[in-house]
Amino acid sequence: MAVLTQELLLHAERCIRHEDVFKNILLAGLNCTLDEWLCGRFFAELTEEIELWTWDETTGDFWTRKAKALQQSNISITCAEQLDSILASLHTTGKMSWAAATRFIRECKIKIERIRGSHIDTNSGAWGLDQVTWELMWAGEAAMRKSIRTALRQAGIESISDLPRI
Repeated sequence: MAVLTQELLLHAERCIRHEDVFKNILLAGLNCTLDEWLCGRFFAELTEEIELWTWDETTGDFWTRKAKALQQSNISITCAEQLDSILASLHTTGKMSWAAATRFIRECKIKIERIRGSHIDTNSGAWGLDQVTWELMWAGEAAMRKSIRTALRQAGIESISDLPRI
């Protein structure tokens, strides 16, 4: 894993070093990946988000593989800071991403599943959650990803900060 991680880091560094088409392609790919994973505009956030996913779920593109390899190798790098500064110069939204806003409840669900808990045979109160939150936790992620990519973005709602306050 360490060799794969090192090669991914070196490849990204070589591509980003020069102001050319390779840098543009790599950054466009990163933007697509961040959008797909609902991660705002920062690679560091993608590396946090990727902890919730398995290796098989993250092999869709270069950036998810790189983030998962870094996470599994437990490597903290300055490359993330460099990428984030480049991305910040391109996008300055400053809004909380969908991934960040929902990460806590998804982490909770994963922890329950890791100890073989399930929606049916586990009491929501045992986890300190009310019944409505419990039901949303199990049904919500797939619905959230689908609705964010379609209805919410078409309505101009790009971030949780854009939702109307009740």
